[in-house]
Amino acid sequence: MTAADIHRTILAVWRIEQPRLITSLSRMLRDVPLAEDLTQEALLAAVEHWPVTGVPEKPGAWLMATAKRRALDQLRRRRMLERKHDIIARDMEQDQQAMPDWDAALDDDIGDELLRLIFTACHPLLSREARAALALRMICGLTTEEIARAFLLPDATIAQRIVRAKRTLSESGLAYETPRRGELSERLSSVLEVVYLIFNEGYTAARGEHWLRPQLCHEALRIGRVLTSIAPQEPEAHGLLALMELNASRTAARTDASGEPILMLEQDRALWDQLQIRRGMQALGRARELDGAGGFYALQAAIIACHAQAATADATDWPRISGLYAELAALVRSPIIELNRAVAVGMAEGPEAALVIVDGLANEPALKTYHLLGSVRGDLLHRLGRHAEARAAFEAAAALAGNKREQDLLKRRAAAAADAAVPS
Repeated sequence: MTAADIHRTILAVWRIEQPRLITSLSRMLRDVPLAEDLTQEALLAAVEHWPVTGVPEKPGAWLMATAKRRALDQLRRRRMLERKHDIIARDMEQDQQAMPDWDAALDDDIGDELLRLIFTACHPLLSREARAALALRMICGLTTEEIARAFLLPDATIAQRIVRAKRTLSESGLAYETPRRGELSERLSSVLEVVYLIFNEGYTAARGEHWLRPQLCHEALRIGRVLTSIAPQEPEAHGLLALMELNASRTAARTDASGEPILMLEQDRALWDQLQIRRGMQALGRARELDGAGGFYALQAAIIACHAQAATADATDWPRISGLYAELAALVRSPIIELNRAVAVGMAEGPEAALVIVDGLANEPALKTYHLLGSVRGDLLHRLGRHAEARAAFEAAAALAGNKREQDLLKRRAAAAADAAVPS
């Protein structure tokens, strides 16, 4: 195995194991920021040792053991600072002597412990924006740059939010906790937002060579199902679950055999998971029963339901989708929602009507580095026969895209537009 292969393996293992490490260490240390720091140290140790010793047979167990040893060392050094650290250190020493099955422990901890970590990160002492950024850093393992792209904000802004959030958690002495019933509703909207962002990162990865990160989608779905069980009267919990189920139902059709993306209108609908579609429709129905049809997540789920219920791409009810996006835009002002509405308008009324909307978004600061603005504009220009302009739009979008699969797709679309521009 080459050094490059080992490096890729380390990153792949890290993506999977990081949330498990943080949840386990947070439960034991009662200190979320310290747990996050120790997981980073474990990663650095892997980067240092694995190229020399080779990838261990159980890499997750190796990372956990390394992180716990470093935790013991730190707690011994800080023994006089807090009595609880003394108690925890003794407990951990006993655990280490017993040599438990680390892999089994990790499997257990990925259950409700991960949801507990999200609730901790979403504490009311933190700002709404800081909650989401901190959770994405700890649970998804996203870099500051990747989180900034998700929020369409400068890297420095996100870095400051994460630093302040970790400092607040450390200085306040907040425990790693699951809130009581009265506190649950107070944090639920932030938790739903975090779960939504986790799912989105899994559904279309912001960075890297892979279009999908299935483990994040699966984890977000699992958490969504748990949330509907502990908050059964919250319509937005059901709306979010519906949105994730319906989107995830298309997973098998979203890439070809080599992992290249397939756009929705070109997907083989026979590959869409009908059981998952039914689950999504049931969750959407429950949100509506709870008078939540106009909620942020329920409206998005209703849009995806239009696609799920269309037997063919041509049968899609685009006027209905356009109307739902208009409702969503009235609920939440967002240039991304407006861009998505433009796509629907383009299908319902034609590309010329949609291009007016897209061109009106050109000066939106949040979309300056958003690659999908150029992608949508390129598609509309291509359909209008303005192929040279479409090529330029697709090339600009490819330059902004962070995911390699998405870059390649946009470059192929640019090449197709260039070919169409050549007189026959």
